[in-house]
Amino acid sequence: MKKALSVLLTAAMAASMMAGCGSSSDGAASGTTTDNGAAAGTESAGAAAADGAAFKIGGIGPTTGAAAIYGTAVMNGAQIAVDEINAAGGINGYQIAYKFEDDQHDAEKSVNAYNSLKDWGMQMLMGTVTTTPCVAVVEKTAEDGMYELTPSASSTDVIDNDNVFQVCFTDPNQGTASAQYIGENKLAAKVAVIYDSSDVYSSGIEANFVKEAQNQGLEVVAEEAFTADSKTDFSTQLQKAQSAGAELVFLPIYYTEASIILTQADSMGYAPTFFGCDGLDGLLGVENFNTELAEGVMLLTPFAADADDEKTQAFVSKYKELYGDTPNQFGADAYDAIYIIKAAAEQAGVTPDMSVADIGSALEAAMAEISVDGLTGDSMTWQATGEVSKAPKAVVIKDGAYSAM
Repeated sequence: MKKALSVLLTAAMAASMMAGCGSSSDGAASGTTTDNGAAAGTESAGAAAADGAAFKIGGIGPTTGAAAIYGTAVMNGAQIAVDEINAAGGINGYQIAYKFEDDQHDAEKSVNAYNSLKDWGMQMLMGTVTTTPCVAVVEKTAEDGMYELTPSASSTDVIDNDNVFQVCFTDPNQGTASAQYIGENKLAAKVAVIYDSSDVYSSGIEANFVKEAQNQGLEVVAEEAFTADSKTDFSTQLQKAQSAGAELVFLPIYYTEASIILTQADSMGYAPTFFGCDGLDGLLGVENFNTELAEGVMLLTPFAADADDEKTQAFVSKYKELYGDTPNQFGADAYDAIYIIKAAAEQAGVTPDMSVADIGSALEAAMAEISVDGLTGDSMTWQATGEVSKAPKAVVIKDGAYSAM
């Protein structure tokens, strides 16, 4: 088991809330043609090495169901990185074979997907995408000694074992950083929180937000919970926030519920500032949602598609070319994840003929030695806990798009 969580990430996040996430890449635009993984369960092998050996990297996440926007973005973002790396010569001279499985944001299906990828010969796991399935899968990877890097599962529960690392921020630190940003930028004095008490992502962020709010001089005038069984009507929670005089409503929840809250707040004439975390990334894509209601919504995220650095623009352009859509943070997380695996594998000097456990232990040690510049952070490093150290930034929805603040 890993040691107690370090405070280094919190300090790093507090130090530079407005830092950009652009950086360099050693992968140019891909010159090879591979299966782009449009359907989960398909394999992109790239051009195989001369002797047929390749590193087999698996991915797991929801490409169907309510959370499909997350898994699809991860599948696609990783594919772009795989294509770039293969075109540039691979990892330690070996190509990457990449296969992604759909888990429909379901823990049991995620374990089944893991077993299917093991049968395929997976040596490293880039996944899973969402927290609850990831908590189930990490127990399996720990048993097998398999290296696991989750692009976006943010609960501290997923990094209990030494073989698992994160690209995204942990839930508690998202709450801390959000309170710091609101307080330091004087966005409001009175704040309400609406959160899902049945969800570890939401409740973890909420707890740390409320704690840090006190340090920032914020008055939390309402803490209103809902559960997975009661997430279609938020009128009671909104009325309590409005009656308490909340100038800002913090939403550590996912975009579907947020779209309902914004719609209901508008219908009752309540117009506070709304502020969320990475779970709100996807809000503009909710079916039948009036996106004009999202104008002015703020969220902390390590990636903004409109950032003007060369690396971000190259990724956004390639993503739009291949998939006809603007990438969200999850696609960027996955792109970085593949390059992080590359950096660790090259630091460790691993080869495809090594056992899964030997590759896993070598990569685990290498994670403490590497620093990676990516789409979602400059000079990313990893603590022994598996947490990443990097600075977040805030974005605001403006004119129907996410804009860096």
